[in-house]
Amino acid sequence: MKRQRLEQCPVCGGKLEIREYHCTHCGTVIRGRFTPTEFDRLADEDLQFLRLFLRSRGTLSVVAQELGISRPTARARLDQLLENLGYAPLAEEAPGEPGPDPGEVLDLLEQGRITTEEALRLLKGRR
Repeated sequence: MKRQRLEQCPVCGGKLEIREYHCTHCGTVIRGRFTPTEFDRLADEDLQFLRLFLRSRGTLSVVAQELGISRPTARARLDQLLENLGYAPLAEEAPGEPGPDPGEVLDLLEQGRITTEEALRLLKGRR
């Protein structure tokens, strides 16, 4: 489920910026120009995956087990998360290391977790 965020002006399409924060407890108001980070733009599902990935100290097999998915599917989700954040992976898979199973890539595509272009990229890496 993707969170609704206003990033463009609904009137002119210009970029919106955060100018004010309010404390719900004491009523303090902080004014300024605040730029959202790449993490603020993530969908709830991506944030949940990231939290689990961090809690597992980056162990994809633990992430896969917790989510009830295969390790290659967890790897594909991590690749998708990196892409959503605008990060390029620091290292590619070693040549000969298999990529995600084609069936799992199709499942991710069918569930709307990855785009057609991302599915093609993942499948291309299997060659």
